[in-house]
Amino acid sequence: MLIIDNHPLFIVGLSSLLEKIANINIIGTADNYSDALKIAERERPTLILMEIRLGKENGLDFIQRLKSISTESVILIISIFDERLYSERILRLGARGYVLKTKSEDTIMEAINTVLNKKIYLSGNERERIFHSDAENMDNEIKEDWTTSMQKLSNRELQVFSLVAKGLGTYEIAAKLKLSNKTIDTHKEHIKKKLCFKTAQELRQRAIEWANHSVLS
Repeated sequence: MLIIDNHPLFIVGLSSLLEKIANINIIGTADNYSDALKIAERERPTLILMEIRLGKENGLDFIQRLKSISTESVILIISIFDERLYSERILRLGARGYVLKTKSEDTIMEAINTVLNKKIYLSGNERERIFHSDAENMDNEIKEDWTTSMQKLSNRELQVFSLVAKGLGTYEIAAKLKLSNKTIDTHKEHIKKKLCFKTAQELRQRAIEWANHSVLS
């Protein structure tokens, strides 16, 4: 098993739990996606436990890269971020489940056993939300919550939106994602259109608001 997280104490605690309760062999740990990819290429782990965001790194693109080099690996997201923001996306990309770090040891072990048995793991509330999402569509004039709004964005747009929330400008985002400034500006315009923002300033303010909303206390 491979653990990907940038909090050393969490890795130590999770490793201890897994070795004690499940007798699972941990073949490696990584605090960034680049190192994790090298380990995955070399070891082809059966199970990968990963945080969806490591600092400024976004895990959505990384899931696709992992699945392309290690198709048999089972990916479970263990995250501090609200599952409503990411669960549907990570399932479409090939991950098998999403569990919050704040959950009990029993719940985390249940999630691990579920995905290892080739099943999907989400919380009961999240399963209910996804199942009823079509029936819960409101009139367009009703203000949508963050969860619904974020589903409008592509993976790349969500990544750009996340970096805007961290205070990065067009040039910094372009350099980080290895894209042109024009491409980043185009993504920003698409985000503004999809989320009904009128100005660049409103985009920045709302991105920061979303970032603060998405991290669980």
